[in-house]
Amino acid sequence: MSPTTSKMERPATYEDANLLLRLFELRREEKLRQARAWFNKNFKVTNLEEYQKLCPLGSDENAYYRMVASYWDMAASFVTSGILHRELFAQNSRELLFVWERIRDIVPALREAFKNPKLAKNLETVANAMIEEEKRQGSYEAFSAMVRGSRP
Repeated sequence: MSPTTSKMERPATYEDANLLLRLFELRREEKLRQARAWFNKNFKVTNLEEYQKLCPLGSDENAYYRMVASYWDMAASFVTSGILHRELFAQNSRELLFVWERIRDIVPALREAFKNPKLAKNLETVANAMIEEEKRQGSYEAFSAMVRGSRP
């Protein structure tokens, strides 16, 4: 089921909860914690040139970026493929939306540069569904402004 579908979806199961807990455990892995801390503090790029300067190929920073983005794209793939309950995931994984807010400006350029139109596609799909819900609740604009430092 698509994460943007408004139809009634299946109820969350214990399997969903266990997978979500496993994803949380992975986020606690030391190297990923370092990458997330770096990303949260430093990743505020708006174009490919800034990205290449901050995260040159072969650098720790490039590895940190890829670790964070690929972790959340993997987690989102569980949702987009129907393996993980969409609403349960959204309630417990707002960091995915934080990451998307930080990378969304450069994703089109990265897709083009790497000739990979599917780069971060699962992350984008789930984030857009979360954005729709945040907008319905009236909380998206403030969240986006806070994460992006009031960038448009």
